[in-house]
Amino acid sequence: MQKELITDAVLVSNYIKGNEQALETLIIRHKQKIYSFIYSKVYDRDVAEDIFQDTFIKVINTLKMGNYNEEGKFIPWVMRISHNLVIDYFRKNNRMPKFDNSGEFSIFSILSDSSLNAEKQIIKDQVELDVRRLIDELPEDQKEVILMRMYNDMSFKEISDKTGVSINTALGRMRYALINMRKLIEKNNMVLTN
Repeated sequence: MQKELITDAVLVSNYIKGNEQALETLIIRHKQKIYSFIYSKVYDRDVAEDIFQDTFIKVINTLKMGNYNEEGKFIPWVMRISHNLVIDYFRKNNRMPKFDNSGEFSIFSILSDSSLNAEKQIIKDQVELDVRRLIDELPEDQKEVILMRMYNDMSFKEISDKTGVSINTALGRMRYALINMRKLIEKNNMVLTN
């Protein structure tokens, strides 16, 4: 019972000072939450277990190198690492980002939980910020179409009317925008854990 009273920040500090038991306590304390989050994205127990293990390898390496400075924000930091590893998994398996059958951009589908808790909201906000930065790097005509489609929820017919180009041209610009975003994700190695 006493272990529950020790804050994450104290446990992290104790682990950095050499107390291996402190890390075990942190893992036991948060395993369910982190594993459930990962599993809710990949729907595969083996993959979720691998990503969970990789998450704590990154946590251990970061702590041991003295690069951790998220005082009091241990869980959002760990959730961000696990989220980045989930994105990495999808990217390596060429499963993200892609068109689904309706032509929608599906990067947000990974985060479409209706019950967003604080950690998921932080992660969702960061991903949306990253996506927004990617969109800003697109050529103007592609940026225009993707903003109208994703943020204004306009149909391709409405986009065609507003921009004065054919529906096929609007669809083509959307397609090239997504291809270019995928290239930018890979080029910029967007899976960052800072």
